[in-house]
Amino acid sequence: MTPEPVLLTRPRPATWIAVFAGVLLWSGIEPKDTVTWMLEVAPAVIAAIVLLATRRRFPLTRLAYGLILVHCIILMVGGHYTYAEVPAGDWFRDLFEPPRNNYDKLGHLAQGFVPAIVTREVVIRLDVFNGARWRDFFIVSFCLAVSAFYELIEWWVALLSDEAADAFLGTQGYAWDTQSDMLLALVGAIMALALLGRFHDRQLAGLAQDL
Repeated sequence: MTPEPVLLTRPRPATWIAVFAGVLLWSGIEPKDTVTWMLEVAPAVIAAIVLLATRRRFPLTRLAYGLILVHCIILMVGGHYTYAEVPAGDWFRDLFEPPRNNYDKLGHLAQGFVPAIVTREVVIRLDVFNGARWRDFFIVSFCLAVSAFYELIEWWVALLSDEAADAFLGTQGYAWDTQSDMLLALVGAIMALALLGRFHDRQLAGLAQDL
């Protein structure tokens, strides 16, 4: 199989940084709740710092960088409005009449989808597993574990801060919010492996040739 041209696999850090910084700046201008904004954008900022620190010794594919950027944007938009009040979620609710603003569900789907590709990239390049089945099982399990741990973080934050608890949790009165969040992360991880596995392999082959 012919690897993709280097142009399609080599990341462009300047573009990534410009988009990230622009959305972060917009997100931080008069957010709905400052404490909630800080909590929501913190993972995106940490991810950006890690990517910048490792981009020379362990650069990722453009697919991985692109997905991470999309996930960061989802977090920053949710932080600006709070997840329960994102206009796009209101539009979807008014159009299809679900009982709540479901923008947070998009975030939890991404919470499985994006880490699945990033984890896949790391374990393949480090040659952690000999077979694809055990590798995929680990990836899905890891993404589900990350989702569960994030739910624990939300719980701890709610216990420590009554003021920001409702906005950060975003349950909107839904009794099964935590369980559905983890289910969506699980679905997202499986979808990522099923839909992007082959494309990701081609990106990895091109990146390996570039390196």
